[in-house]
Amino acid sequence: MKTIKALLIALLCFTSISIFAQQKTATTFEPAKAYKKHYNALYILNEAEDKKIKGILRNINNVLSDPRLKGKLQIEVLAFSDGVEMYKKANSYQKLLVALKDKGVVFVQCSKTIEERKIDKNELFDFVNYVPTGNGEIILRQYEGWAIVHP
Repeated sequence: MKTIKALLIALLCFTSISIFAQQKTATTFEPAKAYKKHYNALYILNEAEDKKIKGILRNINNVLSDPRLKGKLQIEVLAFSDGVEMYKKANSYQKLLVALKDKGVVFVQCSKTIEERKIDKNELFDFVNYVPTGNGEIILRQYEGWAIVHP
């Protein structure tokens, strides 16, 4: 019995050392490469905090300038719940949104949110599109193979 235990302990130690050695030698990093001709990304916003809204818009600008994805990326921005604040004309995001719209970004709002909060579509920017439910859009886009980004 002692021999089997000693053998198992030795095997475990050897395996651990081997795994550790493999991890130590793999120091070369290669960023992901864009092999496809086209990529789709759904950005999700369900918060009204100014810092969060400006952050997601900055992230989108950044990814649009990524040389690996330049000219290959379709982006949809989905707002629901508190995220509806980004699309309200009364707030200060029009300039940032229009600049992204001009780069091909599509902006989408959950209809359930505006129905439940009794928000008139006239309160939102004219370029906003609508889906029946935000969660439905997320589910369907994910099954279509879209990258789902919720920064």
